[in-house]
Amino acid sequence: MREVTLNDKYTVVGDRVIMSGTHAMVRLPMMQKQLDAKNGLNTAGFISGYRGSPLTSYDMELWRAKALLAENDIVFQPGVNEDLAATAVWGTQMLDSVPKPNRDGVFAIWYGKGPGVDRSGDAFKHGNVAGTHPNGGVLLVAGDDHTGKSSTVAHQSEYALMHAGVPILAPSNVQDVIEYGLKGWAMSRYTGLFVGFKLCNEILEQTMTVDVAEPEPAVLPDRGEAPEHGFNNYPSHLDRLQSDIVVKRFRWPLVFKFLRANGLNKMLFDAPRRRLGIVAAGKAVDDARQALLLLGLSEEQAGALGISFYKLGCVYPIDPEGLGEFAEGQDELFFVEEKDPIAENQAKAALYGTANSPRIIGKTDENGAMLLPSDEQLEPADIAIWIVERLMKLGVDVGALKQRVDTLGKQRDTIRKMRPADAARTPYFCSGCPHNTGTRFPEDGVAAGGIGCHAMAMYSGPKMMPNTQMGGEGAQWYGLSHFTDTPHIFQNIGDGTYYHSGLLAVRGAVAT
Repeated sequence: MREVTLNDKYTVVGDRVIMSGTHAMVRLPMMQKQLDAKNGLNTAGFISGYRGSPLTSYDMELWRAKALLAENDIVFQPGVNEDLAATAVWGTQMLDSVPKPNRDGVFAIWYGKGPGVDRSGDAFKHGNVAGTHPNGGVLLVAGDDHTGKSSTVAHQSEYALMHAGVPILAPSNVQDVIEYGLKGWAMSRYTGLFVGFKLCNEILEQTMTVDVAEPEPAVLPDRGEAPEHGFNNYPSHLDRLQSDIVVKRFRWPLVFKFLRANGLNKMLFDAPRRRLGIVAAGKAVDDARQALLLLGLSEEQAGALGISFYKLGCVYPIDPEGLGEFAEGQDELFFVEEKDPIAENQAKAALYGTANSPRIIGKTDENGAMLLPSDEQLEPADIAIWIVERLMKLGVDVGALKQRVDTLGKQRDTIRKMRPADAARTPYFCSGCPHNTGTRFPEDGVAAGGIGCHAMAMYSGPKMMPNTQMGGEGAQWYGLSHFTDTPHIFQNIGDGTYYHSGLLAVRGAVAT
């Protein structure tokens, strides 16, 4: 047995190491640097963003690995807020626009939770249109909190990234974080586009053994005809309409070429006689696989029942060619997705009117009735029940699976009937915390909550107005104050929020 250290997860090559999804995000740029050096490129890495669940500990792990990052020429510089961090990341792709560059390229990571993705849309859109450096590349890491576990609202970042014209990769486990991250930078360089990287808490907090073999370069098919200024770094400020043409006519077709050449979408197993084709991405991949295990089905046994499984590494855009091959001969495609039907809706558009297109279900069944919820977290037991129900509707003899489903259903119903104890503890401030007194306000006064731990003041004591989005604290009063006889309110704001964007709200109060 070899000697084991805590740094193995960042330094061992050609073996298996144990790491979390967050650790994988720390190791990823080191591997890209080493891959570039192997290919004769003198590149550097740049990481910027703003912390928040589920990426709360990313900056802490980056600081812990500071020496290793420096050895690999990687700069970690947190942003004051998300959109300024996104602009800094965009700036790294402008390397050739200033004299005397001292690197061949800069590969970059932007990170932020769902609200930060929403906030940074303008920077994403402008940066994506301007394009990436041919030896750089950008990953936009969106930390999604699907159930609102640590956020003011539940978040799904695909729509915001789609609006910015960004393709989206969705790792389903820690191993995927490594593979898709390296392929994501290669895709970004090849297409000239920023690349979205969707990570939810189940992936980031997962710990597993990971193969860290020396990475192989991505396959880069011939790109064909190039626009006048090339695929990368288009001078978008010169011609706005032409820059849109560059993105849509030249860069986007390269996404499909890259996906097919590098196998980011793959069939996990196939059935001799195709009946039910499961399609899943991200967290839902392992949920669906766990559902099959709950049914006691190996891949071979599932295939014997007519079940096939297709894993989407890229949720936007879906590759119609690869999906079409998987759909061939299927009676039904069953899309298993967290939150809204991103891939399902694309599949309906891509396969509509094609020869022998199968029925497509997911969030709704063939009659339009709700099937998979988009407002709750998917659970493997529920998916297992739905799989068997779909097989029975297709006329498949499920045998003893019916009894297993009945047992799973009873267990699920029992759990759902359970409720917390009556003596629930309301969250409150730590002893000695200045918010114990700082959030109090005079009797008959009116106060509003703010983003941060002092928001717990809304759970106890006098009734308070709800909080706004981060940085909007007090701005609600600009509008409301005109229509009430209440002379003023007290507004809570944290020092972190003040530094992030709250200063603008104070300036806004003065201005109005």
